[in-house]
Amino acid sequence: MRILVDLHDLSWERAWEICRRVFAYTCHTLLPEALETWPVALFERLLPRHLEIVYEINARFLQEVHTQYPGDEERVARLSIIQEGPERRVRMANLAAVGCFSVNGVAPLQSRLLAELTLRDFAELWPHKFQNITNGVTPRRFMRIANPLMSEVITEAIGDGWLNDLDRLKELEAHIEDEGFRQRWREVKEQNKTSLAKYISTTLSLEINPDSLFDIMVKRLHEYKRQLLKVLHIVMLYNGIKSNTIKDISPRTFIFGAKAAPAYVRAKLIIKLINNVAQVVNHDPEAHDLLKIAFIPNYNVTQAEKIYPAGDLSEQISLAGKEASGTSNMKFALNGALTIGTLDGANIDIRDRVGAENFFLFGLNADEVLAWKEKGYHPQEIYKSNEGLRQVLDAIGSGAFSSGDKELFKPIVDDLIQHDQYMLLADYASYIELSEQAAAAFVTQPDSWTRSSILNVTRCGYFSSDRAVREYCDNIWKTKPISLE
Repeated sequence: MRILVDLHDLSWERAWEICRRVFAYTCHTLLPEALETWPVALFERLLPRHLEIVYEINARFLQEVHTQYPGDEERVARLSIIQEGPERRVRMANLAAVGCFSVNGVAPLQSRLLAELTLRDFAELWPHKFQNITNGVTPRRFMRIANPLMSEVITEAIGDGWLNDLDRLKELEAHIEDEGFRQRWREVKEQNKTSLAKYISTTLSLEINPDSLFDIMVKRLHEYKRQLLKVLHIVMLYNGIKSNTIKDISPRTFIFGAKAAPAYVRAKLIIKLINNVAQVVNHDPEAHDLLKIAFIPNYNVTQAEKIYPAGDLSEQISLAGKEASGTSNMKFALNGALTIGTLDGANIDIRDRVGAENFFLFGLNADEVLAWKEKGYHPQEIYKSNEGLRQVLDAIGSGAFSSGDKELFKPIVDDLIQHDQYMLLADYASYIELSEQAAAAFVTQPDSWTRSSILNVTRCGYFSSDRAVREYCDNIWKTKPISLE
């Protein structure tokens, strides 16, 4: 608007028409804290002319709202681009929704909740703007470059060309009854796991067993993603080994990779807890042959290329209704890992495509989460009633993983028992049950696991970024491919 009005002398009306026909808004979150807002005082000091334009956009927009909803001042306040109190702030998501012709989420559930909850007032005002385009990942990088051995097996089976037409992965299903093909598939996974084990040995001076279940959770560290739930599971297993109440446990390697925002104190404390638990478990002679924990430092895409091909079990355990889409779930599935997860984000699409029998589902769904919170959620009741969970939290609180310091992880324990915003305790029992089912299946049904691994790859061609870009072209940008020949 500034460029068109101030520099090119267009009328306000003409400039605004152009803007609203040019801009589309993709929202990648459901978290209110992730919808950017800026203090008006800061905005005014740094960008005074832009703020004048924001005010004018808002004034004209609110005139439309008053006309549409006369007398509904609460709705007007919610829709306003300017948040009036307690501190006046510019709401960038509101500005984006007002100034665009299309709003889309990045997975069906997130797009639905975006319209029903996060941007509900805008969806009621302009329902025609809202749609969904599910995320995708590039197979060139996350299959061919990251996993050349598996890519070669695929090409040998179905020929060239599948990297640019990922739906062709369906052709692999014709080979699933070929025992030799399944054996080759297992060998590739074993080689990838051995390569990652060597990398971890070099990086962390930690020896891990390539034959163990590689149970992996790599993603940004955020409480809603619930890396902490994975830690509770590990502590439960460790307690069982130490008390001799868990017998015949199969070897497992838990691999983490994560970063947190520099000021995100709780996330940093969870990272500290993971590493402290690793120090205790990895050096305990009663446990280290059965459980190993590796927190790979400096997690980035280059690290990810080493990790995804080696995954046996992909951890996608966010609180249902919080994850927009996720792409690590797609990358793991396209590299032959099975998923344990909630009905959240793109997990729903993955499970629908690969089949419920090839996905370890646990926990509350998004509607159940909302219903439980509406009636009142009391995590302390779960803490009191579940002895195993109580032992886990008491062990962390006792200083068992902090050299006797009972204060270090007290904020985590107290918050889980008293508040538990992301409902780890509500999903704990279900998660433990499905995690143990997955571990047992890996050991006792190796051929069935291999079949599920193959089916995860063959049925996940939908998650190619090529498909996502085509949908943006067709449904939002209204553009056509240009031939380069």
